[in-house]
Amino acid sequence: MSKDAEEKQLSGIAALRDRLRKLYHGNSPAAFRFQIATILIDLAIIVFFILTPVLQETPTFLWIDYLVATLVAADMAGRLLASTDMMRLIRQPTSWIDMFILLTLLFPQALANLAFLRILRLWSLSRSGTLWRHFEMKRLRPWREASHAVVNLVTFLFVVTGFVYTFFFRNGSGFEGYVDAMYVTVATVTTTGFGDIVLPGVAGKLTAIVTMIIGITLFVRLARALFRPNKVFFPCPRCGLQRHEPDAVHCKACGHILNIPDDND
Repeated sequence: MSKDAEEKQLSGIAALRDRLRKLYHGNSPAAFRFQIATILIDLAIIVFFILTPVLQETPTFLWIDYLVATLVAADMAGRLLASTDMMRLIRQPTSWIDMFILLTLLFPQALANLAFLRILRLWSLSRSGTLWRHFEMKRLRPWREASHAVVNLVTFLFVVTGFVYTFFFRNGSGFEGYVDAMYVTVATVTTTGFGDIVLPGVAGKLTAIVTMIIGITLFVRLARALFRPNKVFFPCPRCGLQRHEPDAVHCKACGHILNIPDDND
């Protein structure tokens, strides 16, 4: 390859990265439409992950599975090219989750027993700056922490439901078995314990114990987020503390003077 061709290729890659950076992280109308489109696609993918136990016996399942794999791979590549620090992005837990999800999509038969972990994509999406950038509106800002708590709880419920279905109810039970798994999960998390359906053996008891402990913790966190006084998100320039009282003048951690914008303006 000649030097001119190599320079032209490098300039093309640089132009592509700049374009992707503007789409993923920009504030222009085109970037806004692109970011909303990626969020909607992500939500559709998550719905597919939830319905996987019902769809996996259908003849079109593998086609949909590989299509979703293509979308996830394209999104991962786009975010990687748009990043100013690729290695930092790769080291983040959300990137590890996306890589694992991609593997389960590329090898759906070999990794079938781990497919229930795909719903962690919902948690990964909730940690995305692209998603919460659109929740910085004045009316929605106070609900950000509560939204995080709801997403954490919903993700946990579907992960446990998938685990219970895979290891306790899967034997050809289809949709009915998945509903039974969800029923057991919700009854366990809420400590209702009707007892009409229980998980057998020591493994079932240990699963119920872990589910109850984590589930109660997530319920408490959700209640705190819903009922405690609202705080604003404003990173302190000195110590980085993000949550402050709406009328705070000084950071309660380091005493630095804050300049929190007034939502009434």
